[in-house]
Amino acid sequence: MEVMYDGTCFHGSQIQGDLPTVQLAVNKVLSTLLRTEVVSFGASRTDEGVHALCNYYHFDHDTELRPDFLYKCNAILPQSMAVKRICKAASPEFNARFDARIRSYRYRIYRHKDPFLVNRAFYFPFPLRGDVLHQTAAIVKATTQFESFAKRNSQVKTMNCTILESRWEHVGNELHYIVVGNRFLRGMVRGLVGTQLHIARGDKTVADFQQIVTAQNCTKAFFNVPGHGLYLEHIGYPDGSLVDLMVR
Repeated sequence: MEVMYDGTCFHGSQIQGDLPTVQLAVNKVLSTLLRTEVVSFGASRTDEGVHALCNYYHFDHDTELRPDFLYKCNAILPQSMAVKRICKAASPEFNARFDARIRSYRYRIYRHKDPFLVNRAFYFPFPLRGDVLHQTAAIVKATTQFESFAKRNSQVKTMNCTILESRWEHVGNELHYIVVGNRFLRGMVRGLVGTQLHIARGDKTVADFQQIVTAQNCTKAFFNVPGHGLYLEHIGYPDGSLVDLMVR
């Protein structure tokens, strides 16, 4: 299932008991429609408040889905969440998380008060040095070791990531940070955004940012930007991995 959701309505994507999460909503709708307990597995974990224009959940089921399955999913799910399409995996061993090849994130910032952007972007009305932001973004793209930007107790085997794109750009009246990579660590994008803003706002230098990267110590980075400015925009799989069954 490819889904999209408003992250401010969920306590993150991953199951947390009975708290409303994206995965819990997916499990409930699947179990209801398929009339058996179904457990889904997500492609990317998003924290509380973080939005997704695209996230994937895979599940196993033996029988053919009814033609109105996608419609019924959206009829049952809360308004803060929608299913975009239903696919069949080409391989029975397909895993939404581990078979993903790229993930793309966008962080949105607005500089002038706007009530229509509350919970949709981060209000940050402070002066920023644009040249510094561009230079720190270039450092991110040239980096492969991201331990400084992983939250504590990140249970992964390696802190290495390959960054394909890292850039700041103006979109209308907003400032956006776009980052694309093969994988991301827990809290990594918010750590990258928060640290770059900290450097570009004050009297710190690009060399200071490089030192934070090199330190491989998450206490040196800044994670103090809200989740509601962050959007998971795209997850890419190898060609032929997924065959469309239903598209809204």
